[in-house]
Amino acid sequence: MNGTSFHFAGTDLMALPSGALHWPERNLLCVSDLHLGKSERMARRGGPILPPYEARETLDRLATDLDRIKPSTVICLGDSFDDLAAMRALEDEARARLTTLMAGRKWIWIEGNHDAGPVDFGGAHQESYKDGPLLFRHIAETDERPGEVTGHYHPKARLALRGRTVSRRCFLVDENRLILPAYGTYTGGLKSEADVLSALMGPEAKAILLTDPPLTIPMPR
Repeated sequence: MNGTSFHFAGTDLMALPSGALHWPERNLLCVSDLHLGKSERMARRGGPILPPYEARETLDRLATDLDRIKPSTVICLGDSFDDLAAMRALEDEARARLTTLMAGRKWIWIEGNHDAGPVDFGGAHQESYKDGPLLFRHIAETDERPGEVTGHYHPKARLALRGRTVSRRCFLVDENRLILPAYGTYTGGLKSEADVLSALMGPEAKAILLTDPPLTIPMPR
């Protein structure tokens, strides 16, 4: 497993190249912003027509992580579906695949701004979830509560590589806060230089870029 280990809020965690977060001590895997059904939602609302394969690609990537890590607990950190109508419109194949991935595990759906209602799948649906020193919720709060793990912003960072500037999805982490990258296909991203991310993250924040293995750099501002 080509992950990058790091210490956060008294825990030893691992950032995976896929964008998943692994907490070995708890045998826990956390992913954020899958946005399943995005192509259907965009077509329904008159947006660009995208190939309708993003759910398959996202679930393939998740299946690979689950097979390698074999977690007993999975947390989906909000915006797992692009909206509730997109969730209900998932193809039977995707629904069956997701149900299979959930089988035999504690599965926690954290509600997001895109999927704030109940989900038509098993597992627990919660506003937030606390485990030891870590608090999992979708959107970062402005307080300085240590151990907050969130998603929502789809962070990405730029760096110079072989004479050119490249952009990669990334984790952002400081002493109090950890923000996960978007896990889903077609999710885009917000540059780490954005005012909202600069305001949330402390001056010593790091970006963990989704390379293989993930690369840790000072958070670009």
